[in-house]
Amino acid sequence: MRLNSTTIITDTHTHLYSEEFAEDRNEMIQRAINAGVSRFFIPAIDSATTQAMYNLEQDFPENIFLMIGLHPTHVKENFEEELNHVTKELARRKFYGIGEIGIDLYWDKTTLDIQKAAFKTQIQLAKHYKLPIVIHCRDAFDEVFEVLESEKSTDLFGIFHCFSGTYEQALQAISYNMKLGIGGVVTFKNGKIDQFLKQIDLCHIVLETDSPYLAPVPFRGKRNESSYIVNVVAKLAEIYGLSEMEISAATTQNSKDVFGI
Repeated sequence: MRLNSTTIITDTHTHLYSEEFAEDRNEMIQRAINAGVSRFFIPAIDSATTQAMYNLEQDFPENIFLMIGLHPTHVKENFEEELNHVTKELARRKFYGIGEIGIDLYWDKTTLDIQKAAFKTQIQLAKHYKLPIVIHCRDAFDEVFEVLESEKSTDLFGIFHCFSGTYEQALQAISYNMKLGIGGVVTFKNGKIDQFLKQIDLCHIVLETDSPYLAPVPFRGKRNESSYIVNVVAKLAEIYGLSEMEISAATTQNSKDVFGI
């Protein structure tokens, strides 16, 4: 399904370098482009993913926009070495954001202190380069908000990736100059965010897939891909009472406001 020949949809968070796309990566990206998704923002995980991201950019230079960062689940004993890699790459070339960064207490609570340290360091790098941050938060809203509060300034802005919190947490995220990244979860029966999203002005929303994860209905449980973002567009159009073209245009403009392109 393609919305319109002039429609531009932006996927603000997609792991196109994932090994899950090894067999059909180019075809999968082309499916998305054919569906109107012409802008893909690529979050980093750690130094092991960097070269694969550069290869993607080389293959699709008009469509791929890279971030750099250390994912909280990859904050291990060598995190300072990983942060040095982020710092060196930032000094060497252009990126469009610092991400994905944040705190994840679902997988490992024992690394909370170093996760916080890595999060703060990367926020400070983002401020230095005047770049947005893209936040990963899982079972850690209080901890993430604590760090954001300590770093609050006009230079702090970005996206709360895969937002799945409450209405009150949405307002709190927005208060830190964050857009809400909305993806497949909004289509889930138990996703809950669809129940209050209309109360959030559309100017605070960007679209994402987080592919290959969190595929929307009717693909839930299968490999996600960027072309499936049209299902998220359709759900948001239903929630906001707008056309799919209006949702696509507004959210793409919001992504331009965040990433500067």
